[in-house]
Parts: sequence; C-alpha cells; structure tokens
Amino acid sequence: MDTGTVRADAAGAAAERRREQRGWYFYDWACSVYSTSVLTVFLGPYLTSVAESAADADGYVHPLGVPVRAGSVFAYSVSLSVIVAVLVMPLVGAAADRSGRKKPLLGAAAYLGAAATTGMFFLGGDRYLLGGVLLVVANAAQSVAMMLYNSYLPQIAPPGERDAVSSRGWALGYAAGSLVLIADLVLYLAHDSFGVSESTAVRICLASAGLWWGAFTLVPLRRLRDRRAPAREAAVPGFRQLGETVRDMRRHPLTPAFLLAYLIYNDGIQTVITQASVYGSEELGLGQSTLIGAVLLVQVLAVAGALALGRLARTHGAKRTILGSLAAWTVILVCGYFLPAGAPVWFFVLAAGIGLVLGGSQALSRSLFSHLVPPGKEAEYFSAYEMSDRGMSWLGPLLFGLTYQLTGSYRDAIISLVAFFVVGFVLLARVPVRRAIGDAGNPVPERI
Repeated sequence: MDTGTVRADAAGAAAERRREQRGWYFYDWACSVYSTSVLTVFLGPYLTSVAESAADADGYVHPLGVPVRAGSVFAYSVSLSVIVAVLVMPLVGAAADRSGRKKPLLGAAAYLGAAATTGMFFLGGDRYLLGGVLLVVANAAQSVAMMLYNSYLPQIAPPGERDAVSSRGWALGYAAGSLVLIADLVLYLAHDSFGVSESTAVRICLASAGLWWGAFTLVPLRRLRDRRAPAREAAVPGFRQLGETVRDMRRHPLTPAFLLAYLIYNDGIQTVITQASVYGSEELGLGQSTLIGAVLLVQVLAVAGALALGRLARTHGAKRTILGSLAAWTVILVCGYFLPAGAPVWFFVLAAGIGLVLGGSQALSRSLFSHLVPPGKEAEYFSAYEMSDRGMSWLGPLLFGLTYQLTGSYRDAIISLVAFFVVGFVLLARVPVRRAIGDAGNPVPERI
C-alpha cells in the first residue's frame, strides 16, 4: 500500500471519528435538559408541594402505611431510583459488552426515561405517589442510558483527546439546559399571558423536557456505531459476565480505588444539584423565578467552566484539577449554610461558584476514568462508574432527607454534605493515577 493511500485511509478514519464524536456530544444535549429542568429546578419544589397537599395535619404522608415527612418525599424518591439503577446497570453493561450492541440498549433506556418524564404532565393535585413512581423510572432509565453513553468515550477518542471530548459533551449539555431554561422561565413568569395556571406551566416544563430528550436522542442513535464483540464473548451469560467483571477489577485494584473516591465526592455533587432548589425555596424563601434564574446562571457558567477546567487539565493534569474543584465545592457549601433568607443576590453569587466548578469536575472525572478501563470492557466498567455517578448517589439524598427529618432544618441538611467532598478529596489524592493507567493496559498520557 503506497503512502498516499495510507494517508487517505488515516484521514478518512479521523473524519469518521470526528463525525461519531459530534453525534456522541448530542446525547448530552438531549438528556441534560432532564437533569436541569426536571431534577434541578421544577420537580423538587413541585413534588414537595404536591406531597404537602396530601399530607396530614402533622405534615406527613403515608405511602404504603409508612409515615414520611412531605418535605422528604423528593429526596427519598431520588434515593429509590438510584437503588433500582444499581440493580439493573451491571446486567445491561455486561449484555452490551458481550453482544457489542450498545446502541439499541441506549435507545431503549433513553426512550423509557423520556416517556416517564413526558408523563409528568399528569402530576397534579395530591398525586405525589404518581410523581414518585415517574421519578424512579425516569431517573433509573437515565442512569442506565448514561452508563452506555459514557462507555463510548474510550472507543471514539484516543487518550490525548478524551479530556477535551468529555468537556465538550458536558458543555453542550449545559448549553441545551440554558436554552430550555430560558423558554421555561418565559412560560413560568408569563403563564397568565399564555392562558395557563402556574401549576400547568410547571407540568408543561416537565413534559417538554421529556419530549426534548426523546427528539434529540435520534442524533446519537444515527451517528454512533456498534463494535461487535467476538463470538466467544457473546456467549457468556450476563450474571457470569458480571462475576468476571468483579474478578477483573480485583486484578486492577487502583481502578476501584478511584471509583470509591468518585463515589464519595460525586454523591455530594449530585445531591447539591438535586436538592439546591428545595433548599432555596423551603429554607431561603426564594420564589420559583429566582430559582430558575439561578439555575440558568449555573448552566451558562458551567459551559465556560467545563471548557476552562478542560484547558487547565492540559497544564496541571486532570487529577490536580479535580482536587482543586473539590476544595472549591467545600467552600461553596460552607457559604451556602450561612446564606441569609430572602437574599436572592447572595444566592446568585453561590450559583455562579457552583457553575464554574460543576461541569469541569464531572467532565474530567469521566475522562480520567476512561484511562483506567481495560480495552474491550468499556460498558462493564462504566456500569460501575455510573453506579458511582448516579447509581450510588443515594447516600447523599438519604442523608439530606434524614437530617431534615430529624432536625427540621435544611441548613443542617446542606452542611452535612461537606463530608462527601472532604473524604472524596482525601481518597482521590491517595490514588496513583499514572500507575493505575498502566496497570489497566493503557498508554499513559504525558500529563494526567
């Protein structure tokens, strides 16, 4: 084969890789609206208000006869959803790797979540149980879909590109969240002009997130391609494959060491994301329009923050950059504890800080983990990663809910999350990531 042919083939492969990367970015664009509009802004306060309307004189609802403070329903539902995801993700990940057919599984999980989110239009009155069930289905499906989506990263980007590719995906997701939040804010603030009630406006915002999710999922489903597994791997049953994954991880102990650190600090990140609007509305007495504006500020700054921290990682390494972001998270939570009630300006200042570190800490964690995955085991290992990301992020909401249930104070609940960032920082600092990458059988980047 002559040199010209080799160069043409290399150029064609690079063009195909870039096309697949652009398609991959669009799943972040599709699903991030759910995380932003549903989990972060509307569903927490709305489901809490629905539960409060169904509560007894003491402020408790009684699902299946169990007394639950109405203000804890949302947090407990989030916890239950991720426990369900923990049970499902390892089997789906093993099935994806042994069959090589990630794309159909990604589509099934994405559209199940989108359908459940669209169904939130029917959440009203005192139907807090319906809201809880739809949240469990949507959040669990999103976790499974994100596991499959993330597992494409080491397949579509060589080691030197992964920090940038991962950061661009997060940035595009936050851009979509910003765009839809602007539309949501217009509808919510001017709902009378549109001839709908405030409750109906919220339900439209919830359902539209599901429609957006489903519509834009078509782009990655068209551009991503499956990598067929060898026939001998395709014959391995799911539970046996799961056992082999666990045994394989024992041969690479530094990879689960990173996952443990990530499990801890990301649990704190996810809980701040899902509970911030409840804290703002219930403890600080802020209106829904203020909360939407603050989250919109987070989304806009997170685009710049994700790209900026991605560039920072090029000079300082992903690990050091993540450690710096965890220190910033700790400061943010301490400041949040002391925020005065009824002071939206300071809440916006806090939101700006969250936005600057949010996207980068998540994007760099994803790209760093991609270096720790043995080749050919992407979906299996990313199922463990997703457990640490969304699948195991039930301790934070549970602690938040229990702290509020015991103390009746959302300030105590929010400050309790500092422990996740401190412990996560210490555990991550102890992981020798260069040795971990080499032990996984991957080339070690010049700066990591």
